[in-house]
This record gives sequence, structure tokens and C-alpha cells, in this order.
Amino acid sequence: MADPIESLRLKLVDQVRGVFNDTKSGQQPVPPSDDALFAKDTPIRKVHADIVGMMTGGIRGLLLQMLHPEALQGVLDHSNFREDMHGRLQRTARFIAVTTFGQRDDAMKAIDRVNRIHAKVGGHLPDGARYDASNPRTLAWVHVTEAQSFLAGYLRHVRPDMPFAERDEYYRQFAVIARALGADPVPESCNEADVIFRELRSDLRASPAAREVAQLVLSQRPKGTPPALQSVIGAEAVAMLPPFARQMLRLQRPLLTALPARAATWGMGRTLRWAFRQ
Repeated sequence: MADPIESLRLKLVDQVRGVFNDTKSGQQPVPPSDDALFAKDTPIRKVHADIVGMMTGGIRGLLLQMLHPEALQGVLDHSNFREDMHGRLQRTARFIAVTTFGQRDDAMKAIDRVNRIHAKVGGHLPDGARYDASNPRTLAWVHVTEAQSFLAGYLRHVRPDMPFAERDEYYRQFAVIARALGADPVPESCNEADVIFRELRSDLRASPAAREVAQLVLSQRPKGTPPALQSVIGAEAVAMLPPFARQMLRLQRPLLTALPARAATWGMGRTLRWAFRQ
């Protein structure tokens, strides 16, 4: 007789994998490699392995990235995000998984593929200024917001007492990927990340288009994800934003729902870590 608890665990694992992988095309999860860019049990692999921290942090990072005019325009001009937001998020998650856990050669191939795509992405901003996706400063904003957001999600939902030495090591490790993608400047510590974030903040602009994309990100419902679950993840991401970003995007900090959302994501995180035996 099958163990009902084990059957439940396997069903949950399959459901989550279906959210993050294009199972219709036969795509399988990235198997962790002993020959990855980063060794097992190092900070970047711990942070990027936690599903809830990455989901809340990933949404936070996207919301911040859309405040950068060049990053936003690249999405508007060269992406079908309105019709396939889930597919875009799947591809981003796949890239993070391959470069963090995958075999070293596969990781470098994924980076080369993104660089080739970026080389073809460009155009003009509404004011007529030229932009291109290979701009090191724009890539730096994308990277620093991702790194800060993923780490913030991990600290908030998994390990608030993570030693500062490990947090700095996370930035040093993630910097390997950022530099390979052409970002500059790239932080290698928490302090450097804060400095670069403050410096690049001057590039940001509020706009109706940024607010539209933010609403699309927060309202997207990946197939297989319960609507209530996606709502609390979005609420947590908004709560984690700096106040200035919420103001620019016209988002309200959750008040009455803040504690329930925090409790729900905490419980979900524990359940998923049990399911994936983390």
C-alpha cells in the first residue's frame, strides 16, 4: 500500500515543477551538478534553492527593474510579456537554475545565449534617446535589484540570522554571473550593493508604462498556482519594496493583510522545503 504522506509529497513536487518548467514541451528540472560554477552548500546555492524566497524576491526585483527606463523599454519593445508573462518568468527561473546549479558548460552556454539576445535588443526611449540592452549600467541595475531581492526573500522567509560574511559571499558569487553578462559596476558585498543601488537610483523614472507592467506582474496567475497563494506572494513582494519604489509605482504597502500574508508564505516555505527535502 502506497504511503499517503509520500504520495502527497511527490504530488506537491510535481505541481511546483510544473509551474517553473515547460513540462508541455518535455522540459525537465535542472539537475544539480558537482561541476557547477558554484560548490554545493555555498550561499548562492542555498539562497537560490528556496522557492518562496525566490518567488517573493523575484517579483520584488521585477518591480524595481521596471522603474529603469531602458530596462522597461526593452521589455515593451522586445517581449510578449502581456501574452506570456508566465513563460517569461519560467525562462528567467530556468536561467537562474542553470547558472546556479547546472553543469559549468551549460551555465556558460546559457550566459552566451543571453548575451547574444541582448546584442540584438535596442531602440529608442519615448524622449528619442537611444538605448540598448547591453548597456553595462542598465545591466548593473538589473543585477543589483535581483541580488538584493533574492537575498531579501531568503532573509525574510528562511534565515534572518544569516551571517554577514555569508551574505557578502553571496554577492561575490553572484558577481561571477553579472560580469559574464557585461554588468558594471557589480557589488561584491552588502555595503557595495547598497552604494551601487543608491547611485543607480538616479536613473529611475516613474511612468504609466512602469505602473502597467507592475500591475501585470502582480496579477499574473501561473497555471497550477492557487490564486490565493499568488496573492500573498505578491503582497509580500510589495511589502519588501523600498518606500520610494512603492510610491513611484503607486502601490500600497499591505497593512491589514501583511501579517496573514507573512504567515502564509512562512507556512508555504516550510511545506515546500519538506517536500523537496531541503
